[in-house]
Parts: sequence; structure tokens; C-alpha cells
Amino acid sequence: MLFQAPSLAIYIRIVAILALILGLSDAARLLGVNLGATSPITAMGPSAFIYLAVFCLARLFASVGLWIKASWGAVLLVGATALELALYVSGSPDIRIGTIGFAMRVVLLAAIVLIFGLSLRFKRAQAD
Repeated sequence: MLFQAPSLAIYIRIVAILALILGLSDAARLLGVNLGATSPITAMGPSAFIYLAVFCLARLFASVGLWIKASWGAVLLVGATALELALYVSGSPDIRIGTIGFAMRVVLLAAIVLIFGLSLRFKRAQAD
């Protein structure tokens, strides 16, 4: 993918910031910021903790990849977000997402798909 299009630069950076905020929010949940003295592993369960850790790290790495406009950042963000949403919609008890978190993940997924579409359009326009 060609993410070097000047018209996409600010849009990609905004999506990277949103992914970073969502990843840091997940990291705060992993650290048990709002749980007090309760361990996050016992509050969530081991498998839910592992799922959250994997998706959190993937989202943080993807945000860095998007910030430097590397195509692997977008691919990682699409893969992690689509898998997380698929697990949540299928009814997995280990994936716990609030309504705002669900909406942010859907917006991120739609934004990345839009970035892919715009970059393909820009690539075709350059080829002509």
C-alpha cells in the first residue's frame, strides 16, 4: 500500500492517535487502574487477561506503524480489531467491551478500510 500520499497524511495520523488512545486504555485495564487492590487477572480471568494483553499490544504496535506510515501498521490494526470484534459479536465471554469501546473499534476499522480505499485510488491516479 502506498501511504505516502500527502492528502492521507493527517488522516492516518489521526487514526494512529485514536488507536494509541484505545491501546493505552486497554493497558490501563491490564494494570488494574480502576480495580483498587484487586488483581486484574483475578477480576477478568486468565484467558480474558491474555486476550486483552494481545489486543492491547497489537493496537499499540499498529499505532506506531500508522504513525510512521508503514503499511504493516494498518494491516495489524485491521487484523487485531476485526478479530476482537468477531470474538465479541460471536459471544465470547472473555472479550468484554463497553458500548463506547465497541463504537471506537468499529470507527477504527472503518477508518482503516477507508484509508486502504483512498490509497488504492491515489495509486491508480498516479498510474494514469
